[in-house]
Amino acid sequence: MATISRDTPLMELTLRRYEKPDSLNKRELVRKFCLSMGLLQPGDSRDVIVDVLYVILEAKKDRRKLSSDEIRSMVIETRNNYELPLVGIASSNVRRQIKRLRDIFLVEKIKNNYRIVEFSDLQDVYKEKIEQYVLPPIMSRVTDYFRKIDLDF
Repeated sequence: MATISRDTPLMELTLRRYEKPDSLNKRELVRKFCLSMGLLQPGDSRDVIVDVLYVILEAKKDRRKLSSDEIRSMVIETRNNYELPLVGIASSNVRRQIKRLRDIFLVEKIKNNYRIVEFSDLQDVYKEKIEQYVLPPIMSRVTDYFRKIDLDF
């Protein structure tokens, strides 16, 4: 039997376009952001990443860094406030969601505490980290594939 290789991307970014964020409550706004950034899949009921980002954003107002345990406690409180089921709140899963936010450069770790990168506005983080650092190599490689396909076909 032939071995099928797995194509593992060097870097991955999913972006989605939704309606303008005019009349959404704070949690729904963060949820749409997570969907837009590919952190959450459409129709996915396991949305604890929304609450993880939500509480880190709330802490940014006071320039507070949070431990993973504090984030977990605040996520539980947030989910209770929105009358959502307490699913995905295991410490290991909360840490995994924090890592996902770190992997796309929205959150940074400082001595076992987490914050939005330099307590910056998300749009500044996006421009500085994603738009300038992540997108260009992806777009360049996609262009390489376009060019090669045009040459070969």
